[in-house]
Amino acid sequence: MQKLAGRHRRAAKILGRLATRRHLLFCPRLPTAFTMAEVKSTRPILEISNLRVERGGTVILDGVNWRVERRQHWTILGANGSGKTSLLSALTGYLMPTAGEISLLGETYGRSDWRELRKKIGLVSSSVRRMMADDEPALETVASGKHAMIDFWGHVTRTEKAQALNLLRQVQCEDLAGRPWRVLSQGERQRVLIARALMAKPRVLILDEPCAGLDPAAREHFLQFIQRFGARTNSLALVLVTHHVEEIMPVFSHLLVLKNGKVLAAGKKSDVLNSRNLSNAFNARMQLQRIKNRYVLNVTMKSRAMM
Repeated sequence: MQKLAGRHRRAAKILGRLATRRHLLFCPRLPTAFTMAEVKSTRPILEISNLRVERGGTVILDGVNWRVERRQHWTILGANGSGKTSLLSALTGYLMPTAGEISLLGETYGRSDWRELRKKIGLVSSSVRRMMADDEPALETVASGKHAMIDFWGHVTRTEKAQALNLLRQVQCEDLAGRPWRVLSQGERQRVLIARALMAKPRVLILDEPCAGLDPAAREHFLQFIQRFGARTNSLALVLVTHHVEEIMPVFSHLLVLKNGKVLAAGKKSDVLNSRNLSNAFNARMQLQRIKNRYVLNVTMKSRAMM
């Protein structure tokens, strides 16, 4: 069955390049006919092939392969210096690869307009959070996400305001619409930034260490929100970047583990998230515990490399 499914995906990919939107696609080797919409539905949301990034003779990312399918939510895990930030920079078009390909919904960076492609990847990070104007109301912060601009000075249309208010409602922050940035809590700011990222209608939403700076109670409230949000999202892939297994909520189905710029492990969370991979990733002996669909990680002994 896996071989047959693989053949279908490869055939659909080839047919998608050759066909027009108006016609049915037929292939004598396939048991059914495919419409263009059906062919598109077989494409991964995100696909990275043999990605390599070098700067100044230093290899930052080496042979990274990663595929995000529909209805998958991923966690990227790794120690400092493992390549997480560089991978995000490459995905958002701010770090040009030395080799390899990055494709989003079948469109490849370098062959399509990367400025338009990267709008399909929403990013919520501490760097964005620090650049917000203190006196900007949350509604305008969200609306500016459509134009990917910080401290937006243009005119926000009535339609854009309605869209922004609807997104604030989706992230359970409708009552914050008129409040300036400076009075929002860290957790509220993270939700507002998620709404802002959604204004551009991305297909991938990256949460880059979203719990940094949150106290334990605020962190748990935010994680529970992510769980609810991810559970009702069908067309949007979530990617959580973190150091902490405690932040991996049940809604995250897959895990990518990086080490020294390479993929240490990738796949279903149940297959990849284990003590051996984590010990390898962080160069320390670690014991992973699962408690009611949540995880706790204990360092039992430092490795020689860490001493």
